[in-house]
Amino acid sequence: MDILVNVFLPLSLAIIMLSLGVGLTLGDFKRVAERKWAFAIGAVFQVLLVPLCAFVAINIFGLTGELAAGVMLLSFCPGGSTSNIVTRLARGDVALSVSLTAVVSLLSIITVPIFIGWAVVHFMGENMPAVSVSSLAIAMFLITTLPVIIGMIIRKFAHNFAVRAEPILVKIASVLFGIIILAALASNWTLFKDNLPTLGPVLLTILIVMMFSGLAISALAGLTWGEQKTIAIEVGIQNGTLGITLAPLIVGVSTGIPALALPSAVYGILMYVVAFPFVLWIRNK
Repeated sequence: MDILVNVFLPLSLAIIMLSLGVGLTLGDFKRVAERKWAFAIGAVFQVLLVPLCAFVAINIFGLTGELAAGVMLLSFCPGGSTSNIVTRLARGDVALSVSLTAVVSLLSIITVPIFIGWAVVHFMGENMPAVSVSSLAIAMFLITTLPVIIGMIIRKFAHNFAVRAEPILVKIASVLFGIIILAALASNWTLFKDNLPTLGPVLLTILIVMMFSGLAISALAGLTWGEQKTIAIEVGIQNGTLGITLAPLIVGVSTGIPALALPSAVYGILMYVVAFPFVLWIRNK
């Protein structure tokens, strides 16, 4: 279990983020300037409105302590490469999805440490861990931002290799995601069974509300149908892998996956339960 927490989790997330970087070019970031309105709506949803929805849902369902902080941690983690894949399946705007994922993921090395520092104080009180914002930001840079940058460098200077490697890395990333979810659930199985009736409704509420809110707000803003689908998916799908990986770093454990990671693990399963019917509904609509 020590190897899982200290080595496998960070390495797996780094590979997942590398797969994202290999698929990126500087042109993806230039699209942000070209499509300011669509990007701004997606970014505000991801950075501010998803955590706000999570906070409201936590209070409505009466969730407290480490599990409540874990739900907030999940809400701070923007969708990774999974959201890009789901957007492609939904026939959404993949370029917009990639741009949102890349920019907000890079921004998260600032937002996540600051936000989670507040969340553990608010929900865990005297039981809160000593969160070092600077140390967490450095750790996030090393396991998220740096692999993305390396992936982009590979794409730039070894384009043909990157094109061949991208689908392989995406498949590896998908397998690693599944392993991480199963490991997190297995290490907290009793806690999972005891709290699923509470965590399930909270996480399902956040998922459904954010997806349909993303559709509604982007439609009111006059975005295209492809952009509406993309915004809905980007704000509905969170990076559960990042939540599970960061939880031990936040709590300061090295011998297991803490309860703080449990909402992210449960979400990793529920996400597919909600996302794929939603994708089938909007795919040809």
